[in-house]
Amino acid sequence: MTLPSPRHGRGRRRALLGLAAAVSAVALLAGCSSASSAGSDSGTGTVAKDTKADLTYAVWDQNQVDAIKANIKGFNEEYPDITVNVDVTPYANYFTKLQTQGSSNTLPDLFWMNGPNFQLYAGNGKLAPITGAVESGAIDPSKYSKALDDLYTYDGTQYGVPKDFDTIGVWVNKALFEKAGVPLPSKDWTWQDFQDTAAELSQKLQGDGAYGAAGGMDGQTTYYDTIFQAGGSVVDDGKSEYDTKAAQEGIRFWTDLIGSGASPSIKQLTDTTADQWFTSGKLAMYQGGSWFRSALIGTDMEQDVVVYPLPKGKEQATVIHGVSNVVAEGSKNKAAAQALQAYLASEPAQQQQGDMGAVIPAYEGTQGAFTKTMPDADLQVFLDAIDYAKPLPVSKNTAAWNTLETNLLPSAFDGSRPVDQVAAELAKEMDAALAKE
Repeated sequence: MTLPSPRHGRGRRRALLGLAAAVSAVALLAGCSSASSAGSDSGTGTVAKDTKADLTYAVWDQNQVDAIKANIKGFNEEYPDITVNVDVTPYANYFTKLQTQGSSNTLPDLFWMNGPNFQLYAGNGKLAPITGAVESGAIDPSKYSKALDDLYTYDGTQYGVPKDFDTIGVWVNKALFEKAGVPLPSKDWTWQDFQDTAAELSQKLQGDGAYGAAGGMDGQTTYYDTIFQAGGSVVDDGKSEYDTKAAQEGIRFWTDLIGSGASPSIKQLTDTTADQWFTSGKLAMYQGGSWFRSALIGTDMEQDVVVYPLPKGKEQATVIHGVSNVVAEGSKNKAAAQALQAYLASEPAQQQQGDMGAVIPAYEGTQGAFTKTMPDADLQVFLDAIDYAKPLPVSKNTAAWNTLETNLLPSAFDGSRPVDQVAAELAKEMDAALAKE
């Protein structure tokens, strides 16, 4: 999931969250070998300087290729005889292609992985662990968010090294606040502050066809965050958590917002998404990802925008996600691929990625260039959020229950069915899907 330009490919909601369709998991499973899910060789992340190898590095974002090639140039200063071929496949086709390669044991040597698809590959012995590289000191997981490390850990073993990340904040249009005569809230705000501010803005901006805030059907940017803030979770130990009080409180945050008229209706948001409402000047507050900055840079409204942290519920929380670099367990040049994986995880490589504007790099202390892209908007909010971030909810076949969310939750958001009734049905069907993993 790479962000819209320069990270286009990551961010489009459920599509970006790896919905390669639940049935596609079967293709990978059918081709899986008897390899241990812990891998047969964890490597050390280094090889002899005169090692000769040809590697394929598969990615899905053409916009990042220049920065990737700059990284490879640095890698080749250490390993001049290792050739790295960058294979770019658009996100829409990336995981379909990867699943075909996984079923025939022809995966690229090194490739990008996202959270929703990770467990399927790790659990079927397709990925090489980073254990040896960590033990040798070639990779230092402490330099990354624990939530990201956890996202790419399966059965107690870490396989992926985070390369970038995104968190969620509230994008605020100061001009609409001024037009409505509503003062900007404190950044130390609560759920109730958000609801009250959104309602007041919507009432005062009604004549302009504008709203204070917007709900929506994207878990990553809306209801997953509030479920975490309510002290709940989405999936835990292979079971759905939607039938819990905390999860239902997280959903009600949004149904209350929509029901009060402080947000456009779900039908309106289906026709015109929340980010489009915001960029058209018809939404004062948009809860969205750090990737949204690219939709604002260079526009007339850029100077009117500031970022707020998510309002606090019972606790402070945001979803965090990021792409990782993984090595194929069956790679014929696995040791060389692990050396490249380790190099890309190093501070110099990550700093170079950030300085070239490709991503928000995951390595701590390398994100300064990101905050400078909109110096008056306080993008630091997204970096500070790492301290209270929770991994994007995933399982071995995330797509199966993401589809259930998409099918069932709209009846709660449009008010046609009670939240607890919808959540109970979702939990039951989700548990059935999880049991098949």
